[in-house]
Amino acid sequence: MYLYVLRWDINPARGETYDNWAVKAIRRSLSIPGVVEVRAYRPIAGQSQVVVTFDFNDFESWSTWFNDPQVQIIFNELFSMATNVHRELWEPSPLIPEPIDLTGSTPTEPGE
Repeated sequence: MYLYVLRWDINPARGETYDNWAVKAIRRSLSIPGVVEVRAYRPIAGQSQVVVTFDFNDFESWSTWFNDPQVQIIFNELFSMATNVHRELWEPSPLIPEPIDLTGSTPTEPGE
């Protein structure tokens, strides 16, 4: 699983325009094949920062999604709606390459 992490500060000059844009932008980004899961976060204190994570099965899925013209349009729009935009692509750790599910089972050591 590859994790694409986007982090930004909402441009205060965009206010309500940002909220409307964000809902539509997420929908548009999910219309392009490749995304397995998406999550969005805001800090407990304050509402001006955003973190969005996208999960992809592999690098090729991320690359196809990322290079789609519609995704590039969304990113261009993001740069006008936000400041301090950071983007990172993470790959699985060699120490824990698969998720460890702690619900309903006994945890095992990584690599077992």
